[in-house]
Amino acid sequence: MVNAKYLKELSERMVSIKEPKLMESFLKTILTPKELDEVVTRLQILKMLKDGVPQRKIASDLGVSIGTISRGSREIQYGDQKIANFIG
Repeated sequence: MVNAKYLKELSERMVSIKEPKLMESFLKTILTPKELDEVVTRLQILKMLKDGVPQRKIASDLGVSIGTISRGSREIQYGDQKIANFIG
């Protein structure tokens, strides 16, 4: 389970970063290459879902499982609408 206090601190620090290059450097510092790849891939999944791209095409294009895409689809359908709007 994620510690709420630590998550808040991370969120506050990330929001304070205004320069894309600094954010990129920060993410590369705190995440492993695999974790970073997973995060950027999940963002692409969400963007493609918002654009109406079929799940099978997303799976093929990004090399991910339908299960991973289904999770993103559920988040867009039932998750926080502000996040869904922010993504696309």
